[in-house]
Amino acid sequence: MSVFDIFKRLDEQKAAAAAQPIEWLVVGLGNPGSKYDNTRHNAGFHALESYCARSGCKIDKMKFKALVGETTLGGARVLLMKPQTFMNLSGEAVRDAAEFYKIPPARIIVLSDDVSLDVGTLRVRPKGSAGGQNGLKNIIYHLGSEDFPRVKIGVGKKPHPEYDLAAWVLSKFTADEQKAIDKACADAVDAAACIIAEGCPAAAQKFNGKRI
Repeated sequence: MSVFDIFKRLDEQKAAAAAQPIEWLVVGLGNPGSKYDNTRHNAGFHALESYCARSGCKIDKMKFKALVGETTLGGARVLLMKPQTFMNLSGEAVRDAAEFYKIPPARIIVLSDDVSLDVGTLRVRPKGSAGGQNGLKNIIYHLGSEDFPRVKIGVGKKPHPEYDLAAWVLSKFTADEQKAIDKACADAVDAAACIIAEGCPAAAQKFNGKRI
């Protein structure tokens, strides 16, 4: 087989993959706008951006009130989503995409920040309550279900109980925290791929706990 035949086959494989229907949604939560870059609340956005930097995938098309891009994860065709509605209305984008592609909640994976976990810790859950995270709360409301997988990215607890939660989640990571959050955000998409390929129990076993 010549080099030209190899490249032709690769192009055919890419075209075939692109023609597959969307089977899963992977949603990274955050707030749009440069002022929110690298804030704790934008860990979900950061996770998808990290994946794009590694894979060459682009999330640059505006659809369903979100920036979206298509890729293959865990052997399935996936729509990556960064809702542009601001955190508290994230469910509008997820609902619209789920209805369009006829995706049930069990095949919607949400990547979100979690202030109850230390910076750099991941926690995979197959379903559950919002746990005080307003983006998850709005998704639950619009889907009418808590039965969707989520990968929680630890962004650290408030420095003290009186610290304003909104101010905390909109604060930026320190230089000392950056290595841990970068690693966790990269691993979060790998955890989503594992959920798709092997299921939540396997992903939880591999990714739950301190990563750095």
